[in-house]
Parts: sequence; C-alpha cells; structure tokens
Amino acid sequence: MTLAPPDRTRTGALLVTIGLHVLLGWALVVGLGVDVPRVAQGALATFDILPEAPEPPPPPPVPQVVRQGRPEGRAAPPNIRSKATEVVATPPVVPLPVPPPVVTAPVAGPGNDASSGATDMVGPGTGAGGIGDGLGSGGQGDGDGGGGGDTPPRQIGGSIQGAALPPELEERGFEGTVEVRYIVETDGRATECQIMRSSGSRAIDIATCRQIERRFRFRPSLDGRGRPVPSVMVQRHEWVVDRVRE
Repeated sequence: MTLAPPDRTRTGALLVTIGLHVLLGWALVVGLGVDVPRVAQGALATFDILPEAPEPPPPPPVPQVVRQGRPEGRAAPPNIRSKATEVVATPPVVPLPVPPPVVTAPVAGPGNDASSGATDMVGPGTGAGGIGDGLGSGGQGDGDGGGGGDTPPRQIGGSIQGAALPPELEERGFEGTVEVRYIVETDGRATECQIMRSSGSRAIDIATCRQIERRFRFRPSLDGRGRPVPSVMVQRHEWVVDRVRE
C-alpha cells in the first residue's frame, strides 16, 4: 500500500475547510436577506483650489469739516438791589445873601424933585453941562494915546543882567539888540512878553523875555482918577556878551 505525501493532504484539507466556511457565510447572507452594498466605482473628479482673492483696500477717510460756532454768551450777573439808607440827612441850610444897605443921607435935602443928579440936558446954570467948545479940559477918550491925566508906569526893580545863557554863546561871544513888547499889570508885574524884532540869537530872545517876566517890577500906570490900569511897554535891549578867553 502506497501512502500520499503528508504535505498535499494538509493543503487539501485546508482548502476544503476554507470552502466550507465560505459556503456557510454565503448561506447566512442569502438566508437573512442582507443586501451587500455595492461600491460605486466612478471616475474621481479633480479640481484646483485657487487662493482667496485679496480684499479691496478700504476707501480713504473723508475729511470731516468741523464747524466751530460762536461762543454763546453767558448770562449776566443778577442785578444788585438797592435799599435806601435808614439815616436821613436834613437839607442844608443855605444862607440868603444879605442885601447891601441903602445909601442914605444923614439930612434930607430941601428939593422937591423925585431924583437928584446932573441931567444930560444943557441948562442955564453954571454946572458942568453937556459938551462945549470952551477952553476947559475935555472929556476922556478911548484912543491908544497917552490921554489926559494918565501916569505912565515906572520901573522900580529888575534887570536884564544875570540871565542864564548857553555855554556855547559865551564861548564865541555875541552882540545884538532885541525889541520886545509886554504888558505891565496893575500889580506891577510884566506879562505876555513878545519878541518884536529878534537879536539874531534865539537864546538871547528867550533869555530877555524870561528876565523881564521874572525880574521886572513896576509902579503901574494910573488913570485920571488915580486908579491903576494895565499898560503896554515896548523896549529895546542891547546885549554884549564878551568872549571867554581860555
């Protein structure tokens, strides 16, 4: 008796066993009614993935116009209420002017007229009547002459000498005559000095008027009744300034 080799026996047994298992599994699937899903075999679709498009840049900012309104005015502070003071002042007593006393004569006159005094009518008496053509003294005039009975002013103090002069004038020396016009007031002072004719030096002219108004004193002019009145003086003053020798 010839025996088969052991390797072939094992291989056959293995194949038989595998076949039985396959048949058994197939029977179970068919018996239970289980549908075996079919794998759909189709062509794979391919596509390209593009990069995302960049976002557009943001629009430039629109400048905003800022309008500045005028500042509103503030409310005025509350008014201060006034209240009368409790102290009452009596009105001042204004003294009335005292009328001047009436000039009366100590003894009443013997006349019967309502008034006394000389009239402007020419009469037959010997008193001083209206304007006549005799040899007596005339009346007072309003001209610019000396007039009858007026006394001219007379200087009683003051001199041109000693006036302050600028140094440059003393250094080079000076000679000249200045004519001035000023007013002698009733108190004997000289005012309103004016230069009628210049000496040629402004410093000399100013010094002359300054000395006259500061230093000169007069006995004022008198009218026919002896009352002081203003008068006008016109004078010439000669200046001789010696040159200072070094």
